Amino acid sequence: MGRAFEYRKARKLKRWGNMSRTFTRIGKEITIAAKAGGPDPSTNPRLRSLIQNAKAANMPKDTVDRAIKKATDKDSSDYKEIIYEGYGPFGIAIVVETATDNNTRTVANVRSYFTKHGGSLGTSGSLSFLFDHKCVFKIKAKDGVSLEDLELELIDCGVEELEAGDEGEVVLYGAFENNSEIQHYLENNGFEIISTEFERIANDLKDVTPEQRATIEKLLDKFEEDEDVQNVFHNMREDDSDAEE
Repeated sequence: MGRAFEYRKARKLKRWGNMSRTFTRIGKEITIAAKAGGPDPSTNPRLRSLIQNAKAANMPKDTVDRAIKKATDKDSSDYKEIIYEGYGPFGIAIVVETATDNNTRTVANVRSYFTKHGGSLGTSGSLSFLFDHKCVFKIKAKDGVSLEDLELELIDCGVEELEAGDEGEVVLYGAFENNSEIQHYLENNGFEIISTEFERIANDLKDVTPEQRATIEKLLDKFEEDEDVQNVFHNMREDDSDAEE
């Protein structure tokens, strides 16, 4: 699973290289989480994990505080999370996660991107069989604890797989529905959580030619540039040069 997760790392890092774009994305998630579960991180597990993500991205505390305050501000935008699914050119499956205060605008934009680039917007849930919805935790490794011992400790709380990260951290994978259980266990057993993400990991990657890839990339770039878009997932296999960058 880890290798499957890595296939979209290059695009994600490229996008998140824009610091202001990263802060906007995380800020929206924080506002949505605070509105749904309350503004107190001690009683809102999702908000706690997003604040950890903000810290990992070096997001200023006052920016985090403003995002939380928006959840209780009657005059602020009311964001809704909406998922769009469709096929790009050459049969590539694409899932677009959005956070929007204007669904009419967002669906019109998403549909136009698909249509203008040789794809089509599908119905909700039509591509769920092609992606495994996972929670992905990055935690700090415990001194003197091997990956094998760690796996034995965490398997009962819903962790399905773990691997060593690039900078000494440990990456944990679990089913989306086990997120709360895994987070609760980590917090109660002295693990330092660096970040928490939800990923849609393609279970059937498709190979494309360089020419096809260039065409698909144009569509993906349009999604990535849209301010309403939070995440984009697809089942195109990345080439080796993308993975190494």
